This record gives sequence, structure tokens and C-alpha cells, in this order.
Amino acid sequence: MEYRNLGRTGLKVSEVCLGAMHFGGPADEQTSVRILDEFVEAGGTFIDTADVYNAGESEAVLGRWLKGRDRDSLVIATKVYGSMGDGPNDDGLSRKHILAGVDASLRRLGTDYIDLYYTHVWDTATPIEETLATLDVLVSSGKVRYLGASNVTGWQLQKAVDVAKQAGINGYSALQPLYNLLDREAEWELLAICRNEGLGVMPWSPLRAGWLAGRFHRGMEAPPEGTRVAEAARQGLYEAWDYYDNDRTWNVLDALHAIAADTGRSVAQVALRWLIQTEPVTAPIIGPRTLEHYTDNIGAAGWSLDAEQLARLTEVSEKPSVYPYNLLSGFNR
Repeated sequence: MEYRNLGRTGLKVSEVCLGAMHFGGPADEQTSVRILDEFVEAGGTFIDTADVYNAGESEAVLGRWLKGRDRDSLVIATKVYGSMGDGPNDDGLSRKHILAGVDASLRRLGTDYIDLYYTHVWDTATPIEETLATLDVLVSSGKVRYLGASNVTGWQLQKAVDVAKQAGINGYSALQPLYNLLDREAEWELLAICRNEGLGVMPWSPLRAGWLAGRFHRGMEAPPEGTRVAEAARQGLYEAWDYYDNDRTWNVLDALHAIAADTGRSVAQVALRWLIQTEPVTAPIIGPRTLEHYTDNIGAAGWSLDAEQLARLTEVSEKPSVYPYNLLSGFNR
């Protein structure tokens, strides 16, 4: 396992982040503990959860596991925004909800501080000045060490960065975007902002709900039963079959399967490795539901794709851009 700085901060994290989204839900506590134990044994230090994951049970499982462990050797990230009750102030990024949310997360995690605290979604109802001022208080008080954003547009992220700078307060040091070989829109603005402003990047859904995990092949006419893609198809969600069943996806998968065969690695490991080696990514967030999934995913650490393999995946997964990015690309070479 290698370690990287979180953006321009001095905080070092493992090159793979363990996502706890399924802990206390699809992954029972015994399985979750086994995964956590093996992750730390492999040199992993970076663990990501959120207050809303399984109605707080993900944080609670992680908190019970943390008891008696060297807390300072780990980097724990969690999030605030989602609904944690039925009241009108039980969600969002208001001062009231953030202050209540951080205390509840600290109780469930059984810790005195959170290393990285994300705002889970942009809040259109709360001024960003209020949100950032409240987050700054959390850093100043020692309850939180670093701040991050997730699920924002380019202008929202840049505005948040600028507001914090102008106010002279602690701002975002990290971004958690959707980013993988099939979803590369983050490159159009978000990743450029992260490069310019020195934010670390932790992609979520690096295997796109299983599309890049190895079970999908050209010629299939429907997703395998039991996969998240099959369930998404039933619910009409955007990661469903119809959204990705196209030549670009199958070309990406053809390349992944070929490179996996050449390297002796799994398809998932190759897809994750592309992210690990793609600047400015800090650490992709794996989200295993089973020990088998974890064992496969963690195999992305500790080796490298060669330059030709990396370029092949980058080229085959290139996504046609839209205005104004397609126009501007002709002027900025």
C-alpha cells in the first residue's frame, strides 16, 4: 500500500479508501469487521462513511470496531446533509443541522474528532457563507480536522473555495465526485478546479455499480441477476442497463478484459488502478458488500499499469464533450 497527501494538505492517506456504505446493511457486522481488519492488515488507513448510510448504522459499526484500536493511525471520513429525522431541520447544511449532525456522528463513531468531514450534497436552501462559517468553527474547535465537498457542480465548488479564501476561514481540502472509466464528466470542470486549488480527489463508485467489476461482457442483452445494475434497471435509476448499454461501454470493457488478461489481474483491479494512476485522483473509494469483493478490490494497490495500458484505457473511455467544452478544446491545445 502506498500513501499520498490529501491535496495540498499535510495529511497522508492510503491510495485506496475503504467505503463503509454497505456496513450495517447489506454487509452484516461480522462481515464488516472482517473487511475492516483485513484492510488495516493490508496497510489501509483511509475509511469513508456517512451519517445517512443505513440510517447511522454504518457509523455505529465502524465506531464499535474502532474501540481499543489506535485511532490516530486511521483517517476517518464521514458526511453531513441527508435526512436523519422527520423534522424540518433534520437535513441540509444549515448551522443547526451541521452542529447536530457532527455531534451525532461523533457519538456513533465513538471518537473525539473526524479527520475529513464532507458536505454530502450542495444545499440550495442555505447560503454557502453560513455552511462554511459553521464548518470553520468545527475545525477551530478540534471536532473536525479537514473539510470536503461531494456532489457539486463546478461553479458551486469554485464559489465555495473563493468564499472561504475571501473570509479567511478553513475551506474545502477534498472533493468526492462520481468518476470512473464510464463517467468522466468530472474532468470537464471539477478536476480542473481540484488541480488549480489543491484539493484531493476521492472518486465514488469507481466500478460504476458493478459495470466495471468483471461480470459484464459484450454481447450481453441484460444485466446478470443479483447485480446492482439489475436492481437499478427495475427502479429506473440512471446507472441502469439502458444508460450504459452502448458501444462506448462495450469498447471500454473489451479493453479492460484484454488488459486484465495481459497483466494477470482482475477487471476490477485494472479499472481501479486506472483511477489510482490518473491525476489528480488521491484514492478511489471501494465499497465492498462481501469479503470476496473486498479481496478483489484491494488487489488494485501496490502495482502499476504501464504507460501504454494507461493510455489505451484513457483513449477508449474518452467521452464526447458538450458545449462549451467541445468548442473551447479547439482553442486550448
